[in-house]
Amino acid sequence: MWAEIFAELRRGCPSDEAEMARAERELGFPLPESYRSFCCACGAGLAGGFVRVATPVPYPAADLVVRAELIAHSIQAAIGLLDAPPAFAVEGDDPGVLDRACFFGETEDGHFLFWDVQGEDLAGEPEYDIWLLAPDLETVRFGGESLDALFRRLQGEGVRTVLGEAAEPLPSLFEGIEAAVLARGAEAP
Repeated sequence: MWAEIFAELRRGCPSDEAEMARAERELGFPLPESYRSFCCACGAGLAGGFVRVATPVPYPAADLVVRAELIAHSIQAAIGLLDAPPAFAVEGDDPGVLDRACFFGETEDGHFLFWDVQGEDLAGEPEYDIWLLAPDLETVRFGGESLDALFRRLQGEGVRTVLGEAAEPLPSLFEGIEAAVLARGAEAP
């Protein structure tokens, strides 16, 4: 499936079952099937030159659990600096998606990707809707029903409904980051 989504796929450091099980224990919910597939087939890296998805790996800079906590904390800190709490504009008018959010990625222009951690697909496997919190920390847009659906939207005209009217479709490319590079980053002072 991922070779169809990314015509140019240079695999990065993949997640193994032990790392995914660790992430599930620490986060407290099963990882979505589309995401698990992505972690094995693509690994750590940058999609379309624009979207960085955190994956369960033993390197903090790219690890899902570390990034989820860091992004959530950073957003809360930024909101705390505002004069008034933001008036969230949530597509579909369900502000509860933010209460159920688990952040798992970010874009080069400051969008944050998160799962609405509820739901299952038709086969009973966990699959969570993906949403994006815009850089204004107020606008929340629907991204897709799964990670592959999100990337398909981002590579087509649907990108504008996800990233805004000025957005252009992303290229069909994934540039992986190898374990050796992630390890060097973990060793840096």
